Amino acid sequence: MATLAGIQFTHILDFMIMMPLGPQLIRLLHITTHDFGLLLSSYTLTAAASGLLATTYVDRFDRRKLMLTLYVLFIVATLCCGLAPNYTALFVARALAGAFGGVLGAMVQTMVADVIPFERRGKAMGTVMASFSLSTVAGVPLGLLLASHFPQLSWRAPFFFIVLISSVIFAVGYQTLPALTGHLDRPRSASMLRAIAAVARDRNHIQAFCFIGLMMLAGFSVIPYIALYVTSNLLLPESFLSIIYLCGGAATFFTAHLIGRLADRYGKPRVFRWIAWFSFVPILITTHLVPVPWWVVLINSTLFFVLVSGRMIPAMAMVSAVAEPQVRGTFMSLVSSVQMMMSGVASVVAGWIITRNAAGQMEHYNWVGYLAVACGLLAVWMSAKLRVAAA
Repeated sequence: MATLAGIQFTHILDFMIMMPLGPQLIRLLHITTHDFGLLLSSYTLTAAASGLLATTYVDRFDRRKLMLTLYVLFIVATLCCGLAPNYTALFVARALAGAFGGVLGAMVQTMVADVIPFERRGKAMGTVMASFSLSTVAGVPLGLLLASHFPQLSWRAPFFFIVLISSVIFAVGYQTLPALTGHLDRPRSASMLRAIAAVARDRNHIQAFCFIGLMMLAGFSVIPYIALYVTSNLLLPESFLSIIYLCGGAATFFTAHLIGRLADRYGKPRVFRWIAWFSFVPILITTHLVPVPWWVVLINSTLFFVLVSGRMIPAMAMVSAVAEPQVRGTFMSLVSSVQMMMSGVASVVAGWIITRNAAGQMEHYNWVGYLAVACGLLAVWMSAKLRVAAA
């Protein structure tokens, strides 16, 4: 579990580090807000495409060998991000990183679901999801610190940092990850494409895809533009972003485990609904804030981190239990594709809605908040339709 959490930490950090780097990238690469949204989407959309491709092979190999192979390719792609000389090269490198990073997320969740019983899976998902907290409490602030203290590397420094950490985790994973081949012994369809189609068109699976897609729209329409809004509209310095991520990550590091235990004790759907309802408050505040004292921004951003990321813990525990074990890898790869595709769509749509005035301030961010809440309400409604597969 610790090794899987480490792998999850690095690929989430690789995805998240782009968001606080937004002000620097826009300034140094001379790009627009829409260009920045496309840069984020290059990662997520290729991750979605690679997740679809993964459905053709993910359940036909030892989980360990496949995980380590994908991780090496992810490390190489992240290194290319750090070496990118311009916007176009960075765009291509981010697309490659997404192609491998997106499948890694599905593999981590699949391995957890293979090993941990449903009754304890909320706590297990909380452990893995705590890597999101760790990436924000340690990784993102450190990445921003490196970017600001190494002017000769600038925005490239965080990517070299991720490559270094990932290489260490790969060495540990090579020694500790066990072979997982039990799924290979179960009967499967002779036709690979027919088997994938059967997984994709199952009514319960479709409901799970719709549910997780709405969750992504409800979060990633708002999240990518928080850093830009804080610096341009709330008039806070870029250095304050490190404090936001540090406090938000520290809080979620502790609450992720708590939410996982509550989900196991009181039921995943019930806990999900409560957290989802509460999460609408910081979402609306975030997208409507005007210049206020820094501590008000910090309290709200911390609640945003805790609740918006916290609702994903019971949500993923529910989704991981939808498919039968023999098709779980295929199903979770499709889920990962939906996650990445819809998060990419969310950032692009939000980029179309948001504009910048002559003073450089963002406008219409409040519209994005309304869109996020509407998608969140639909996700709450969809959660009641999910059915758990037999243990």
